[in-house]
Amino acid sequence: MPRIIDSILMELDQEAATTKRVLARVPADKLSWKPHDKSMSLGQLALHVATVPGDVAGMTAADEVDVPDFGEAPTVSSTDELMAAYDKSLSAAREILDGMDDEKAMATWKATKGGQELMAVPRIGVIRSIMLNHWYHHRGKLSVYLRLLNISVPSIYGPSADENPWV
Repeated sequence: MPRIIDSILMELDQEAATTKRVLARVPADKLSWKPHDKSMSLGQLALHVATVPGDVAGMTAADEVDVPDFGEAPTVSSTDELMAAYDKSLSAAREILDGMDDEKAMATWKATKGGQELMAVPRIGVIRSIMLNHWYHHRGKLSVYLRLLNISVPSIYGPSADENPWV
């Protein structure tokens, strides 16, 4: 009988391939580039996209997490470092999620800040909204950064202006 988490794992694998194509386009010589002073740099955003699955899955492994002060987003100094972080993140996410039975997936997960409860929701909801949807949101931002830098944007959910996988 399939587990609740199995559909998430299938989606993670499918989206991982797409995300890898986007990350592979990140140019090493533009990692410090920002589209706006308030924006993350390309390197910061790319590293965030690379590490969201493992970081969020890791947070969901516990029943309660005290949300840290994130401070300035870390960055990478090379595309090799970026892709290694991505591979490590995916491996961690798969391992954590694959170890989750239905009871744990549906159990309440809490986020607190300084002892104050910020949210208490079923763990599977955090995985869906923060791990996956948040990941896709930032991957979309990354594709805009690529466009602004005049770098070919790969097909994500169908043809891009630069690639058509259906022809």
